[in-house]
Amino acid sequence: MIEELLRQDRELKRARIISETAKIPWLELQRFFAAGKVMLVTPELDLVDVAFALQEDDIEQVKIWTEALQVFPVTDEDAGNWVASDASLWAVVVKPWVLVQVISKES
Repeated sequence: MIEELLRQDRELKRARIISETAKIPWLELQRFFAAGKVMLVTPELDLVDVAFALQEDDIEQVKIWTEALQVFPVTDEDAGNWVASDASLWAVVVKPWVLVQVISKES
């Protein structure tokens, strides 16, 4: 019974994250970048999985990703490239962070 409730709770949290994930122009995220609040999630990771881990304070998993350079602060170079190309990114907020991911060609 408790396991089922925990599973349902996890599913609801993931569904909420999915509902809050959106494509957004980089230009709308620049103020968060200027505040040092934007983290890039590399393409091999699922943006929702990363957001969920951060939300759940899964320190060990987040540490693995950051040490592997799969989740890291957006660089000035990336930001400049996205401005120049008028890029849109997948984004989701997990306070205090805004997680972004480059939109794949298939999206």
